[in-house]
Amino acid sequence: MPKTRLTAVTRTQGNNRALKEGAVAMPDFEVDFEEVAPLPRAFRKMVREGAYDISEMALTTYVCARAHGARLTGIPVFLVRDFHHKSMAWNRAAKRPNPKDLEGCRVGVQRGYTVTTGVWARSILADEHDVDLSRVTWARSDEEHVPDYRRPGNVEELGGEGSLEEQLARGDIPAAVGLPATGDALVPIVENAFEAGLSALKSRGLYPINHLVVIRDDVLAANPGLAVQVFDAFSKSKKLYVDGLKAGQVTEPTPVDKVHQAAMTVMDDPLPYGIEPNKRVLDMLMAAAVSQRIIDNPIPLEDLFARDLLNRIG
Repeated sequence: MPKTRLTAVTRTQGNNRALKEGAVAMPDFEVDFEEVAPLPRAFRKMVREGAYDISEMALTTYVCARAHGARLTGIPVFLVRDFHHKSMAWNRAAKRPNPKDLEGCRVGVQRGYTVTTGVWARSILADEHDVDLSRVTWARSDEEHVPDYRRPGNVEELGGEGSLEEQLARGDIPAAVGLPATGDALVPIVENAFEAGLSALKSRGLYPINHLVVIRDDVLAANPGLAVQVFDAFSKSKKLYVDGLKAGQVTEPTPVDKVHQAAMTVMDDPLPYGIEPNKRVLDMLMAAAVSQRIIDNPIPLEDLFARDLLNRIG
């Protein structure tokens, strides 16, 4: 009996490479992977058009989409994680040594206000540096993926001339979140950011999730067993990658690999899949989404993920 063919988008990296290259397969489904660059375009198409059967998606985009009725279901395969103390920058001329000094400022936001990197960066400012986020005016450089989202009163359009990076480098705005400090004109808001991120993992379990996998509800309904097979295939692919990291087979690590290697100094598996091993971080993200007025009320985790995966770990 031929396998059912499905369409999917996910950006190639170590943990999904074996699946995308065919070294890992599903028993009943064949996946045609489409390449989309930049990847956030796929998130927007999936939310607005249901353009694919299966898609990688930013976590906060998914949470926001579900709050606005999107017919998507999460698979607790968390493809992308990072330390986001690096994801915020001052203009060097601003000379503001304390993150608390962001209060009262107009601060740029890379892309939309609901973008996951920005959400994590703002939560770090609030939780670790006592920044009152409501006292900052957030200037977003793009619209949101979820068209029905209505931004809070302290979020406005960036406007001005040029990109966010260009405006920050010129000093049109003093600071921005969602992007790192690059070039001579910018300095990091949090010094020794990588070490600060690793310290936050060790001290309070902060290991930010950026992306997960989602499937359209109609596709799930038409294909019993799909959620489990997708979860298991991504898990097998990830295990091959993690085993290679542990064996020293990644001889030229990328920045992504280096985050995973650092996480392995704290945990055996730097990319655990499933709800239970990630509950603490998922709860952190949900709390941040509510406090930053991305959603009105927390969504129970069991309502976000496929029912037959609530207790599965990979």
